[in-house]
Amino acid sequence: ALPAGVPAACGCRGAPGPFGRVTAIRSCRYLLCASGDFVKVYSVNTEETLRLLGGHADLVTGVQLNAHNHMQLYSSSLDGTIKLWDFMDGILIKTFTVGSQLLALYTLASAEDSVFVVIPKKGERDTFQLVSVKLTKGAGQDLEGKELSVVLDGVGASMKHIAFGREGAYVVSVKDVDLQVYFFKRKLLNRFSLSAVKTKGGDNRFSCVVCHPTEDCIATGHADGKIRLWRNFHHRKEYIYSTLHWHHDIVMDLAFSMEGTRLLSGGVESVLVQWHNESSCQKDFLPRLGSPIEYISMSSDGALCCTVHTDNRITIINSNLRFSRSIQGLIKSRDVKTGLVVDPRTKALVLNGEPGHLQFYSLQSDQQLFSLDIVQRQYIHQAGLKQSDLVKVAFSAQGTWLATVEESEEVTDPELQLKLWFYDEQTQSFKLNTRINTPHDNHITDMCFRDMDELGDDSLVLVTTGRDCVFKVWVMVEDTDPEAQQSVSWSCDFVGSYHNYQATNCCFSEDGSLLAVSFEETVTVWDSLTWDLKCTFCHPPGNIRNICFGRLKCSKYLIGATDYGFLCCWNLLTCALEWSAHLNVVVLQPDPLSEHIAAVSWLSKESSLFVFKPNEPRPIYIRRNLCKEKILLAAFVPRDEPEMISSEKYLWLRKSQLFFLTDTQELMTLSTKTLEERLTPSSKQLAVEESFPLTPFSLLLGKHRRQQAQEDIDLGKPIVHNKQEQASPAVKELLHTPAHVLPSASFLCTIFINSLLISKESKSAEEVADEVEMESEKAEDNSDEEDVTAMEQEDTSHMELLGEMTCKLSKSQEKELRKIRKMDYSWISAF
Repeated sequence: ALPAGVPAACGCRGAPGPFGRVTAIRSCRYLLCASGDFVKVYSVNTEETLRLLGGHADLVTGVQLNAHNHMQLYSSSLDGTIKLWDFMDGILIKTFTVGSQLLALYTLASAEDSVFVVIPKKGERDTFQLVSVKLTKGAGQDLEGKELSVVLDGVGASMKHIAFGREGAYVVSVKDVDLQVYFFKRKLLNRFSLSAVKTKGGDNRFSCVVCHPTEDCIATGHADGKIRLWRNFHHRKEYIYSTLHWHHDIVMDLAFSMEGTRLLSGGVESVLVQWHNESSCQKDFLPRLGSPIEYISMSSDGALCCTVHTDNRITIINSNLRFSRSIQGLIKSRDVKTGLVVDPRTKALVLNGEPGHLQFYSLQSDQQLFSLDIVQRQYIHQAGLKQSDLVKVAFSAQGTWLATVEESEEVTDPELQLKLWFYDEQTQSFKLNTRINTPHDNHITDMCFRDMDELGDDSLVLVTTGRDCVFKVWVMVEDTDPEAQQSVSWSCDFVGSYHNYQATNCCFSEDGSLLAVSFEETVTVWDSLTWDLKCTFCHPPGNIRNICFGRLKCSKYLIGATDYGFLCCWNLLTCALEWSAHLNVVVLQPDPLSEHIAAVSWLSKESSLFVFKPNEPRPIYIRRNLCKEKILLAAFVPRDEPEMISSEKYLWLRKSQLFFLTDTQELMTLSTKTLEERLTPSSKQLAVEESFPLTPFSLLLGKHRRQQAQEDIDLGKPIVHNKQEQASPAVKELLHTPAHVLPSASFLCTIFINSLLISKESKSAEEVADEVEMESEKAEDNSDEEDVTAMEQEDTSHMELLGEMTCKLSKSQEKELRKIRKMDYSWISAF
């Protein structure tokens, strides 16, 4: 997921252009952006992820294209390193270790062997410096970048607070109400300050700065929504500025077009504003972009611009201010109340998205599939306003029914709605079937469907639990209303309770015959056909936090975790406690395709993972200190095909993959594959196709080859693959590795020659049979009176290799056989 506070940059193959604080190149085909610890390379045309550049050990804080090689990319990180990449091939070229945390990164075409970074000032808290880092030239991949030169003191930590002027003649920094300009050649520093007093609703604090690409003009954004254009700032007292004002709140970012005739601005209004000729009268708008704009990036040819939004989305916009494409990552919601739910149809993660919406997030493409509006009310961005939001989600086994619960933010008397949605195959979307107002008298704590695939829709049952001390059973009934648009609707069929305790959790057994409902410290088990109470389990002290049934061979067990730090396993056949463990479990998640259950604990400010089977009290996998953040949610996502895993330690990941969501809303997973292996084959193929331009010759040659192959197939010719034509791994590596990272030719010569040699390997059955026939014919050409016994022994030895035995022929029979071999039977083919 694309974290907040990280910019995006457009990149492509093309001629060099001017470089500012956000990097762009002419005729954009690729979009480069920082995403957590990685740098992602997107295709602008298809929105697919082409490359995932991984190597940093902490958050990536800046990405800039190399001003002198536009196939290369610089990235900075909080891990204190600057990395140089060949982003087209996904190869790490150099790593420069600076040591300090790097908060922002800038490059200049005039600074050939240097980059500029923002680092914390030593010995002072919350104070930062803009420094120049000299990139050491050396033969190794890991180099030191310790030669630092301080350019400006007291700068802001955000990359939006610093900008470089035209041709890199000066650098501008803003912080609070102060603006400072440093001229490199004259080594002159000019400081300007605005009034810190807020008058008439005005707030002069700076929020962002950008420089005109061809003129000495500085544009600054402010907290009160104003934009100031500064000129004549070479003089401390004779400077002037003009004001543009449309935004009602803070200006989040600014960007000039490459020719400087247009200025783009964005803020919390989710509207992109385009100012013409620095005039407040001439402006255009692109409204309803969905969420506040955090960053704006321009392509150097002016054909495209992109905006990065607070909901983790990148919007690509044409120069005429028309929407082009959108790349939507995992939306960061204020609070994920729905949990992590898996859509059985698409295997997408389903959770809170925009306020009142469900987002369906594809884990394969790392993009949002679609967003479903559940609340269907306009959300008002105003602090303190009580509004309805989505809190619970559940899918039926086949994904044809969806149940949602929405409630207002009132604590004492919430407004509740239970909605049942049916998936329409024609429209490929969910349609509202039933709306139930006030399904419970207090907050709904949990809900689940009965998973009985073989019984069809007639067996569909939904159970909800609430703080009103009851659980309710909802079933489908025929709708008798003649004006109703659907034939079925949902109604309450049964209400259960236990000693007036609050109902907290519910789940069905694998076959759907039993329902488990937890009431504070007690777990109750009910017959799902008669709704009779069968048995109860209790393990004081502490309330039940999570419950789940075992699956497959472990279906006779019921697992529960208490908020006092106990994990319990009860046997449903003996109605007794099977085993218990002292473990502070915050997440309990069963795998739907195996007997494994994942338990995540939180202890001493670290999350640990335990994977176990209910019939074995000893875990089969333990991963302590999984992460420093607290894991709140987890989900097993079934794989399309079982993965081939050689390590016995990770066999529990063979059928499903486990995902976690932390309290900082970072989505994590356990994987046995490397980053390159996790890229889909289609993305790899797309990356190869994108990297080579289509020429008329390549189109003609490709068409000819396809036609020739089709003709061979039509004529029934077998497709023969020559072993010599299949390049060895060494040759492939030699041909696909960029020249600038290859070792010397003398080192490669031996590897290349050895790869061309034919290795001695065991012969196949067909090759052995061919050799028998060839040697036999050679023998009869040399001498018809050859010793038949020796040849028979040779033939016998070869046939024994094939697992067959032949009888010996007499001398006369062998002569007749040789005559038959020499006879021409080609005339038979005419018939």
